Amino acid sequence: MRTFACQSCGQAVYFENWRCNHCGAALGFLPDALQLVAVEKDAAGFWTPITPCDKVHRPGVLARFFSRRPEPPPAKVAGRRYRKCGNYAQHNVCNWMVPEESGEDLCVACRPNRTIPNLGRPGNPEKWYRIERGKRRLIYGLLRLGLPVRSRDEDPEHGLAFDFLASQDAPPDQPVLTGHADGLITLNIDEADPVRRERIRVDMDETYRTLVGHFRHEIGHYYWDLLIRHGGRLESFRALFGDERQDYGEALEDHYRTGPPVHWQDRYLSTYASSHPWEDWAETWAHYLHIVDTLETAAHFGIEVEWCLPDGSVRTADPEFDPYTIADFQPIIEDWLPLTFAVNNLNRSMGQQDLYPFVLPQPAIEKLAYVHGVVRAGAGS
Repeated sequence: MRTFACQSCGQAVYFENWRCNHCGAALGFLPDALQLVAVEKDAAGFWTPITPCDKVHRPGVLARFFSRRPEPPPAKVAGRRYRKCGNYAQHNVCNWMVPEESGEDLCVACRPNRTIPNLGRPGNPEKWYRIERGKRRLIYGLLRLGLPVRSRDEDPEHGLAFDFLASQDAPPDQPVLTGHADGLITLNIDEADPVRRERIRVDMDETYRTLVGHFRHEIGHYYWDLLIRHGGRLESFRALFGDERQDYGEALEDHYRTGPPVHWQDRYLSTYASSHPWEDWAETWAHYLHIVDTLETAAHFGIEVEWCLPDGSVRTADPEFDPYTIADFQPIIEDWLPLTFAVNNLNRSMGQQDLYPFVLPQPAIEKLAYVHGVVRAGAGS
């Protein structure tokens, strides 16, 4: 993800911020520009982006570390008026904007919501906020890649929907399981409790478990339907991932009963990926989104990593890349591997677990390259 700065004062702001902590300016994310901007309210009650040259009076403290000034809103949104997403205005769990002319109350990230948590239960509003924060990062990544993001209302046949459900509201014999089925992604809201989520991660012997990771994995199943099954790519998929027609339920039962195959590390990026071709695809898809989003962040901070090659020469990884323009996945992985080695060491210096606790064997890299090609082909569809 790119970095952002307040157009009103130059202070660095996070993607999730709804207000600048330095000058107090209201912030709103414009999906049509993929930019978080400072906005001001007009007499009619609409919000318009602030132009930096009109308002910036001094750089914020954090902005001094950036090599660029706050970006002005793109020309296509200059002077355009917006409304706050209904979940922004009413619940403050979103910070995205809706164009004035849109007949929708919710933004493109909130529109697919079919079921939200029961907000009358203590703790649920906070869980919902954390869930939406992770989902917005997912939707940003999909829009950044040019992938279709359509709700069930917009596309009844192939649209996307989310159910955020709680175990306490479900019948005792119907556990709430996080998963995907025909475009509907269900998330157990207990995943928004970091203590419970960590307990599950340890109990299941997982190396990584986050809300963003859940979203990126489950959306992979959705895009498998959209881009592989309905996109005419079944044969190429099977040649690389295996035959998805093998019984899915039996494959998962066998995985949980006997564990991953011997030497799974030579072919897969996680044990779960080894359970069935569908899960191999979803895990690979999620990691592809991890990679491109993190590399974009590194690029915006100007991060470069140097390392020595066996012949004594020095190579510099410069993660300044655009997924739209790079046809070959190789330059991406060549920047990703040294970057993860660097940030993993930074985390270890702070006594934290690795930021990216995975080793990528060559077959997994080839699958990531395949996902890259599918994404590029599916952009704009």
